[in-house]
Amino acid sequence: MGVFSQEGYQLKLEWGPEGVNALRDCDVLVVVDVLSFTTSVDLVVGNGGQVRPSRWKPSSGKTLRPASLVDATGLVELPSPNGSNLCFLAAETGAHVLAACLRNASAVAARAAELGETIGVIPGGERWGLDILNSGPREFGPLRPCVEDYLGAGAVLAALPGSALSGSALSGRASPEAQLAAAAFTGTDVVTAVRECGSGRELIENGHAADVDLAVQVDVSGAVPVLVEGVLR
Repeated sequence: MGVFSQEGYQLKLEWGPEGVNALRDCDVLVVVDVLSFTTSVDLVVGNGGQVRPSRWKPSSGKTLRPASLVDATGLVELPSPNGSNLCFLAAETGAHVLAACLRNASAVAARAAELGETIGVIPGGERWGLDILNSGPREFGPLRPCVEDYLGAGAVLAALPGSALSGSALSGRASPEAQLAAAAFTGTDVVTAVRECGSGRELIENGHAADVDLAVQVDVSGAVPVLVEGVLR
């Protein structure tokens, strides 16, 4: 991938499926889908359960709403149009695959650092043309970079050893893409930003404020979901 693989850096960030491909040589890939796949995964794994990512279908009757999973245990199948797809793609690279959100960012960062030297963080983003609350996908459009996943990715990167802020600059281990995400996280009122961004407002206005409340909690969880044989555990 040349320059787009962020060669020469150990801490990297790139968006979506194309980002997984660009960073496929990393030892560790961290998938971030704050609203709502990886937040849901954190809740289930934090209860001692496991999550099997699956393809999302609007007629499946299943939910990935975090508020419905607060007490979930056992093996839970979670559909998602973004996060679960990225888990599948990341697994194909041979990297260790972890699932992170705002709730468990520091715990995931610590485990990622134990698993490898080169760490790629993949914010999932959203898709134009996808109405997950109503009719489902008319047709998956291009990726829409979103505030919540950028801040979630930045939370992981800011917590990684060697990426701590030093004045206005980050360690030379982090690519400019990773540096900017970490700086965005540390310099932002995260709760307000996620609530007021398009994704947060969509959920709140459609009666899912409880999901956003769970998603905006930062570093309240020590759960570290790792993908093993197709299951996050």
